[in-house]
Amino acid sequence: MDWFTAPDSWLGRLIFQRALAGVYLLAFVGAALQFRALIGTHGMLPVPRHVRHVPFRRAPSLFQLRYSDRLFAGCAWTGAVFAAALAAGVGDLVPLGAAMAMWAVPWLLYLSIVNVGQTWYAFGWESLLLEVGFLAVFLGNARIGPPVLVLWLLRWVLFRVEFGAGLIKMRGDPCWRELTCLYHHHETQPMPGPLSWFFHHLPKPLHRVECAANHVTQLVVPVLLFTPQPVASYAAAIIVATQAWLVLSGNFAWLNWITITIALSAIDFTGLAGPPPAAASRGAPLWFVVLVCAVSALVLWLSRHPVANMASRRQAMNRSFDSLHLVNTYGAFGTVSRVRDEVVVEGTADLVPREDGDWRAYEFRGKPGAPGRMPRQFAPYHLRLDWLMWFAALSPGYARDWFGPFVERLLAGDRDTLRLLRHNPFPDAPPVHVRARVYRYRFTTWRELRETGAWWHRTLLREYLPPTRLAETSWSEPE
Repeated sequence: MDWFTAPDSWLGRLIFQRALAGVYLLAFVGAALQFRALIGTHGMLPVPRHVRHVPFRRAPSLFQLRYSDRLFAGCAWTGAVFAAALAAGVGDLVPLGAAMAMWAVPWLLYLSIVNVGQTWYAFGWESLLLEVGFLAVFLGNARIGPPVLVLWLLRWVLFRVEFGAGLIKMRGDPCWRELTCLYHHHETQPMPGPLSWFFHHLPKPLHRVECAANHVTQLVVPVLLFTPQPVASYAAAIIVATQAWLVLSGNFAWLNWITITIALSAIDFTGLAGPPPAAASRGAPLWFVVLVCAVSALVLWLSRHPVANMASRRQAMNRSFDSLHLVNTYGAFGTVSRVRDEVVVEGTADLVPREDGDWRAYEFRGKPGAPGRMPRQFAPYHLRLDWLMWFAALSPGYARDWFGPFVERLLAGDRDTLRLLRHNPFPDAPPVHVRARVYRYRFTTWRELRETGAWWHRTLLREYLPPTRLAETSWSEPE
């Protein structure tokens, strides 16, 4: 069946699989290191409480059957081990069926995590990793050539990621059509990176060029992915370059990296790769051909939902249409904030809280805090609490379920919660009171940076949470 495989694409598959395994590794390690405070038995949004109200069919997960923190940690670290093995190329050393099983394990484990992760895992790149991870199960290994159908399905995913994001921008905030969104975006994005200050201060005409180039990359270039080579390779390379620009300008977890990974699968590396290994030129077994054809038909059938969504004037961003996250819709920054507000959380050991008391700020790892601290680079690692703090500043409604439990754990000196922070201002004993206030942040000017050394200027706006003490809450330190 010469039509079924593309042996010359063996290097593109190898690069894609190694990179995807690396993303899996980051995702599992992040889950293992952060879950106890977020969704553990004594976390802010505990999994056991969640699964009591969500049926298995709506959110299939191993943890619907049984949950313990030890089991979750075991699953996360098992996923990390499999991802590391796949990144090292072990999947190419075993028979085809075994390789498929090796790719299926991390997909099933990460699906189990996402489907109980609640708001902490409600990001588009979670579904994107699951959708691409599912297709990777059927991409084969070095013993056969890459299946053409799966390679085209990967391009279909990349098209939806880019084109969906382009449509949501054109339909959303007028600043995208006016080419002015990037006057604000680098400053107000969820988690600025070390170069974001410099990107923000680029000349406004260049920001307009960036904006126009974004529209071309997301609305025109993705269509070229379905054209013959070498045009499709040029289109994929443009997407890679654009995503690299985004990597430099901010922290977007692994969204940019997995998009780059998918785009690399569409590039023709024939001139660099040389002839395919003899094993990759072998015909695929009939059972594998039938299975890949069936999966391709399923994906095309499920694609009717994201296609209808992209055609709708009420286009939704980052939505899954099935509980397995097999085919999803994507999009980002349909609207851009013009100002940046930040919730600053502080504690005091004073028995009677006073406005002018000894209030000390909790510093987060990634989100802006102390004005003199330069933004750090954390992507592709995902700091989940920091990201949710950005949403909390947009509206208290985004934090209704978890902010109160977060404060309670600070008041109790919960070690798992404190590990998510960069600095605990109360190392010896937890504070008596905790409060939260909203500040308006803006990047300093070149002159302010030279004179003060501060990257941010901030102004107090309002109270977010009045001084609160543990006696007023219902949470207690777990035994």
